[in-house]
Amino acid sequence: MRIGVLTGGGDCPGLNPAIRAIVYRGIDFADEIIGIPLGWKGMLEGEGKELNLKDVEEIISQGGTILGTSRTNPYKMEGGPQKVLDSLLSLKLDALIAIGGEDTLGVASRLYGDFKVRVVGVPKTMDNDLSETDFTFGFDTASTTSMEALERLRDTAKSHRRIMVLEVMGRHAGWVALYTALGGGADAVLLPEVPVNLEELSKSILKHHQRKGYGLVVVSEGIEITATTDSAQNEVDSFGHIILGKRAAGAYIAKELEKRTKLETRSVQIGHIQRGGPPTLFDRVLGTLVGIKAIDLVHEEKFGYMASYKDGKVTEVPLEAATKEIKKVYATWLKLLPVLFKK
Repeated sequence: MRIGVLTGGGDCPGLNPAIRAIVYRGIDFADEIIGIPLGWKGMLEGEGKELNLKDVEEIISQGGTILGTSRTNPYKMEGGPQKVLDSLLSLKLDALIAIGGEDTLGVASRLYGDFKVRVVGVPKTMDNDLSETDFTFGFDTASTTSMEALERLRDTAKSHRRIMVLEVMGRHAGWVALYTALGGGADAVLLPEVPVNLEELSKSILKHHQRKGYGLVVVSEGIEITATTDSAQNEVDSFGHIILGKRAAGAYIAKELEKRTKLETRSVQIGHIQRGGPPTLFDRVLGTLVGIKAIDLVHEEKFGYMASYKDGKVTEVPLEAATKEIKKVYATWLKLLPVLFKK
């Protein structure tokens, strides 16, 4: 078979291991794997290049994606879906594997629902917010990178007797912030799932500072903060999402904490550093497993499905179910917050 593969949305570690696995498994079926550049943008423009073993055998340790990526939404372009259909024909593709998060796979799900496009999904997002899968590759690396940053901030916080606020990525779900705070031993964590209570946070951090001379706060970029009228801070992408990096939630929290506690407070926005660098062992293995599964789903003609990692097993789930709603931090996790962050 002649199978296209694209990577869309934000880049993250684990994409290259997944691409590599798709090529490796494709060889078992004598498939031609066609790499589509820049996500759905490449499908709109009808571009593609065959990937062989030489192209991918050494990329398992590389971050990013050799195919490139973009936040392109064909459904926001005039005639976009039809252009994708035309590209499937012009590239002579028997099937398409889309690797991405809620937006990229949401497009794949719509294309399958609207036109029965022979598409299979692979879950990728450092936010870990896709439903119907326990973990997505990119998350472990991003959280580990953020945790290491938090540990470095502890040295500065101790030295200067400061409060340090670390802002990490996480639009609707606070998984990265939660794992960073847990693994790095933060004193407080703010998640999109929990309303911000500045008075309570200030009292808690003041108590921590009085006990040990510093405080560490992890903030998810998607927390609710006072609305801003600054147009630059409300800029949106092609999927209608506010570009949160310009919103500076961490800086806002730091300013409020300093005002309320009278303690010197600094904020750090780790931003895109979380996205780059070599994938962790877990993300390399997870990317490999779901990549292999994607090729198997194509040959089983299970189109409209996504490779998934559930309960320690690699399986498949409907794309529609995986993209129907965001997987937010579970209530069972939220119940643990007082145990770990309010001493």
